[in-house]
Amino acid sequence: MQTHPVVSREEWLTARKALLAREKEETHLRDAINAQRLALPWVRVEKDYVFDTPTGRRSLAELFAGRSQLIVYHFMLAPGWAAGCPGCSFLADHFDGALPHLNHHDVTFTAVSRAPLSEIEAYKRRMGWHFPWVSSHSNDFNFDYHVSFLPGPGTNGTVHYNFTETPFPVSDDNTELPGMSSFFRDDDGHVYHTYSSYARGPEEWIGTLMILDRAPKGRNEKSTMDFVRRHDEYENLPKPHACCTEHA
Repeated sequence: MQTHPVVSREEWLTARKALLAREKEETHLRDAINAQRLALPWVRVEKDYVFDTPTGRRSLAELFAGRSQLIVYHFMLAPGWAAGCPGCSFLADHFDGALPHLNHHDVTFTAVSRAPLSEIEAYKRRMGWHFPWVSSHSNDFNFDYHVSFLPGPGTNGTVHYNFTETPFPVSDDNTELPGMSSFFRDDDGHVYHTYSSYARGPEEWIGTLMILDRAPKGRNEKSTMDFVRRHDEYENLPKPHACCTEHA
């Protein structure tokens, strides 16, 4: 049911211009925050992380693939899980189209999960994704960057996440949280951790949400992303147009 007031074009324009002023404030604030982010100090990565990849075992430095910048998405997929986190999967639907633009701009992107590579590859095939995705199953990367947690003494219903102690009931099937981390590799091969963000930090990566924010009903949710499903789990999925299946 339509509940918004209906006004004249002139009244709408007055309200829209008032909102535009706030939107410009937001844009300028985002620019200032971006500058502050770029000014953060860096930390040299001293630990030797080795990941399982489709082309063999690779060090963190080798994940850069010859570029100077690496962005990692900490994808919630633990060993033995039948499928990846729905929220992470929603975000990952936006990765493939960005890859050529990132690579051209000297940035390599990869997802990292604690699941074995075989389980990652199986889920990746199911979803039809092509972005790089490697396994940290044999190293402490996810634990050191505070996105994976094991049940045991000391958890007490909280974990160190998003730079603070956060309520999180760790259990055998509840061990992962989302986030992203950025790294720089210098000419001598040294790797530096430059930035990490957790919880809703990477939300701006989700273009679908940014589009929904401009729709008449917005995100139309009762809790954060409660409407999200893996893209092959929505009811009444539209059938692809014939032109999309001719060359499948």
